[in-house]
Amino acid sequence: MSLITHRLRVMYAIALVTYKEWFAYRTHSLISAFVGPAYFLVQISIWRAVYSGNNSINGMNLDDMIAYYAITTLVSYLTSDSADWNLQMLIRTGKYLTFALRPLHHRFFALSQKIGHRILGFFFEFLPVLLIFVFVFGMRPAPAHWGLFIISVALSYLMIFFMNYTVGIVGFWLVKTQGLRSVIHIITQICSGMLFPLLLLPDAFQRIVFFLPFQYTAYVTSMVYTGTYRLGAFSMDIWQIVSIQAMYVLLLYRLSEMLYRAGMKHFTAVGV
Repeated sequence: MSLITHRLRVMYAIALVTYKEWFAYRTHSLISAFVGPAYFLVQISIWRAVYSGNNSINGMNLDDMIAYYAITTLVSYLTSDSADWNLQMLIRTGKYLTFALRPLHHRFFALSQKIGHRILGFFFEFLPVLLIFVFVFGMRPAPAHWGLFIISVALSYLMIFFMNYTVGIVGFWLVKTQGLRSVIHIITQICSGMLFPLLLLPDAFQRIVFFLPFQYTAYVTSMVYTGTYRLGAFSMDIWQIVSIQAMYVLLLYRLSEMLYRAGMKHFTAVGV
């Protein structure tokens, strides 16, 4: 059996167990599935009022804005993650020792868990919300480039995981990472495009955000869906921005590995 085949079988086993574990809490997922449409309905009301008397704002018309929030809402159900909280809790309580002694990297274990958890989210969050958007709001999801859009969603999935996991690793040095996690969360919400399209930010701020990794968690995926990408003075083909997104995923992966190796030297397994 090759190493890749073995890893895939291990990942499948962990994802399956996680799916079965969280299936017991599927009602919670179904309830959360109605949060997205409620938020979307509020956004529609707000932007209809904003666009009253305006045909376009920074190159986006009302239909573009509504489609943007629909896509970011749907994709968020596929990429949701809490690796930062899980990892820092294991480190803080000393329970991470059980993973440190295993012949399996905890990051691989956590990613496999995330896959199982998001498969559940796909059935009990993503699909119900998609049906609500189609039959209630009359949305007709049709990406400009299906292949690149699916790749971008997968990269966004990995981007969020590696970003959160890297934040969780800081727990090797800090007793609690709640403050840091809150700051990162606020910055991510603003700079990722989850709260509003980044095109609405001042031009100078757009130029700064372009070089940060946050836009690759939400904004870029939404732009891939529309088939056009621009931010500040930067405008490029979809395949180019997806390639840059992949590069940032690899950079975050390497950063998480470097911090993990340094953090293990500080881990005492005592707990707090």
